Amino acid sequence: MQLTTSIRSALIAGAAATVLFTGATGAVAAPAAPSASAIAPTSATAHSPYGQLRPLAALSAERLATADLVAAAKWGTGGPVDDPAREQEVLRAVAEQARQLGADPEVTVRFFRDQIEANKSVQRGLHRAWDADPGRAPTERPDLGQVRKEINRINHELVRALADSPQARSAPYCAPLLTAAAVRVRHERHLDALHTGALARSLRSVCG
Repeated sequence: MQLTTSIRSALIAGAAATVLFTGATGAVAAPAAPSASAIAPTSATAHSPYGQLRPLAALSAERLATADLVAAAKWGTGGPVDDPAREQEVLRAVAEQARQLGADPEVTVRFFRDQIEANKSVQRGLHRAWDADPGRAPTERPDLGQVRKEINRINHELVRALADSPQARSAPYCAPLLTAAAVRVRHERHLDALHTGALARSLRSVCG
């Protein structure tokens, strides 16, 4: 999709600059979270189109950070990255929340399918990196149940952000504003190439 391509190109350009100037290499750990003040929109922009779209980018990046924990929880267990039962549980829950908020359940489910695929792309990327260099693999296994509670919390906020932004998401200027929001989030969270690509994947259904 054109939107995904534009976001991915802008994000990867920023990530490439980071790599060039810092010498950073592959992804092995969760990106650092920005301060709350960096994520929260100012009163002047909270209700602007950009202010409506930025939470979707910020929360998507926050959700992607949980993929590192899920990957670590599954590492060495022989369990697959794909978990169809869990995925359907998430999709049912967000569709129901969307209905309660008066939002479009189909749009919400489509958006969360992208979130799930982006999350899995990070898990697979990390597993490949750890297979190639076991010394970089996690030494502790997070509690997957606790991680999923955090994912559920972020999911809830994402559904509300979708419900609060129908005009911005359907506007002709959605794509450039969303790209700007995603680039800023990438910079604030210091995302590496793996998480940068996944962030673009997670946002491809936002506009339109």
